[in-house]
Amino acid sequence: MSSEQNQRQRLRIAYSPCPNDTFVFDALAHGRVPGAPALDVTFADIDITNGMAERGELDVLKVSYAVLPYVLDDYALLPCGGALGRGCGPLVLTREPGAALAGGTVAVPSEKSTAYLLFRLWAADVLPDGVGRIVVMPFHEIMPAVRDGKVDAGLVIHEARFTYQNYGLHKLADMGEHWEHTTGLPIPLGAIIARRSLGADALTRLADAVRASVRMAWDDPAASRPYVMEHAQEMDPAVADQHIGLYVNEFTAALGEDGYAAVRGLLTRAAAEGLVPPLGPDALRFP
Repeated sequence: MSSEQNQRQRLRIAYSPCPNDTFVFDALAHGRVPGAPALDVTFADIDITNGMAERGELDVLKVSYAVLPYVLDDYALLPCGGALGRGCGPLVLTREPGAALAGGTVAVPSEKSTAYLLFRLWAADVLPDGVGRIVVMPFHEIMPAVRDGKVDAGLVIHEARFTYQNYGLHKLADMGEHWEHTTGLPIPLGAIIARRSLGADALTRLADAVRASVRMAWDDPAASRPYVMEHAQEMDPAVADQHIGLYVNEFTAALGEDGYAAVRGLLTRAAAEGLVPPLGPDALRFP
């Protein structure tokens, strides 16, 4: 591919600085995937990228699966690059073990996040008295707020699975465990979407490039380490490795039948609870 062609195919992309995203996109972002488009990368937490997608900003974004019903007219779900898995769901944490949530305040990272949908589906199944008042705050503020008694419970994501005990907190429930037990499906967390107006050929090439970037990261994990740790916000390298191990898996390389079933199952259940608009029959079709 000539430099002129590469420039013409330059794409604006936003994903998080979390280790799983930087691991997946390292080779692609640094021009090591032959024939792939060049990327202009913006780092932003997922609540920010969800809003970008709803406003139609940028060409490619990492978003919550929860936002798909709002953006799939303009964006296509890529069949790779995202985060699904097992044993990796959001947790509800409290200061005291076994605390009740009814009448309390629960901090969540977003009301348009997969974590929040899983939380609400869990609550609908197991909490007949409801969950009290919901407040939204940045995810890195949630555990200190629970510890300090500013809220009664917190819904946490990402590496908080590995660090919450450092705050003296207790796991009240595991949203992913509940999802897996009730559905048998993997937990859908983050998706990669790309603007439909790029065209079918460009979308297919992009998906191929993302898949190649994943494979290259697996083949030579040391190559991505500088990029991962540069953006890991002073995270312990061992925690970064745990993070990558949980969230980068076979579903990152290809959603596959179980991955698509998990996504449709989550959004169908959430629509039945009135949490998101219903999906059309071809909404997840690619390209």
